[in-house]
Amino acid sequence: MNALEADDLVAKGIAALENDHFHLALVCFERAAEYGQTPIVSSGLGYSLAAAQKEVDRGLALCREAVAQEPENVVLYRNLGSVLLLAGNNHEAIEAFRAGLRIGKDDGIIRKLDSLGTRTPPLFPSLGRKHLLNRTLGMILARLGFR
Repeated sequence: MNALEADDLVAKGIAALENDHFHLALVCFERAAEYGQTPIVSSGLGYSLAAAQKEVDRGLALCREAVAQEPENVVLYRNLGSVLLLAGNNHEAIEAFRAGLRIGKDDGIIRKLDSLGTRTPPLFPSLGRKHLLNRTLGMILARLGFR
C-alpha cells in the first residue's frame, strides 16, 4: 500500500464515520493504520472501535493521544467528543466539542451539540439543580407545557 491509497482509506473512513457506518470506518482505519499511525488515523480508529465494537476505553485512549499529538485539528476533537458521548460522559464531551469549535467551525460538532440540546435553568437557582423542589416542579411544568 502506498501513501495515496492510505489517504484514500482515511477519506473513506471519515465519510463512513460521518454517515454512522462504523464497521466500514473500522475496516478503513485499520487498513490505513498498517501504512502509518497518524493522529487522524488514531482518532478515527478510536471512534470506530468505540462505536462498532464497544471498546470505549481503548477508543478513548487513541482519541486523547491523537488530540495531544495534533491539538489544532478540529476533526480530532469531534471524534474525541463522540467517544466521550458513547462513554456516557456528556459534560466532558461538550467540553471537547467546544474546544474544537474554538479552533475552527465544524458542522459535525455543531450537529452533535444541537442533538444534545440545552438545559433550562432551574426554577430556583439558589437551590441545586438536583433539589427535590426544582426537579418536581420542573417535571410538572414540563408536562403541562410551560417549560
